Amino acid sequence: MTTPKFIIDESAHDPEADIWFAQPAGFTTIPFRALLNPSDSAGTRALRDAIAPLLDAAPDELARRRFLAELARGQQLLAALVETGTTRCSIGLHRDDVPDVSSGESSGRLLLSLLTLSWQDIAAAAPAVTAARAVAGAEGHTNVEYLELPCGPASFSELVRIPNAESGLPQDPILQVFAHLPHPDGKRLVVLALGTTAVGRRSEYRSLLHQIAENVSFENPFAEEAPSRARGC
Repeated sequence: MTTPKFIIDESAHDPEADIWFAQPAGFTTIPFRALLNPSDSAGTRALRDAIAPLLDAAPDELARRRFLAELARGQQLLAALVETGTTRCSIGLHRDDVPDVSSGESSGRLLLSLLTLSWQDIAAAAPAVTAARAVAGAEGHTNVEYLELPCGPASFSELVRIPNAESGLPQDPILQVFAHLPHPDGKRLVVLALGTTAVGRRSEYRSLLHQIAENVSFENPFAEEAPSRARGC
């Protein structure tokens, strides 16, 4: 049996962390806090210094303007996530290695996904009640499940939606898989969301989110030097 290899992120040792989890290979964390600093802050000046080589390497002024426009658009999207309680965001890039039913061969195409972790304040209740409430009557949600995980009760659900035409995003269906994890204090809810346009791979993304949720801990896994890969949040 091969022992899994883990990389410990610095945030796992944050004394103010409230949650620890394992981020699978293929995901890259977006440093959105560094991207959303006030315009006159040291962080923004550092960001300008970081992107300066990219702007200098652009072939012309039009390319530089396009790059800055895309960066601004990304910052707007990240700011919207922060407003909804998101504290961590990662982009997933994986190669499609699932064989096609008809040909028996995989396409080998690259699949993009977005993993977010958000906190929600809730009315005080037992964790089991909170987990049930999180999916009760959720409009359009399918594959609703309730499970007992190492961190406590949790509920899962899925939703397929199409972006609004006004958003400017491609009108492709987006699969969102959710894990609702009540904090033991009964006052907060963690929502893990995994989104992708690869709707045909919903079972694989569902399994992936289940694995992430199963590794969530609300207690410091390093208190007794337990071997684990974790990210604090």
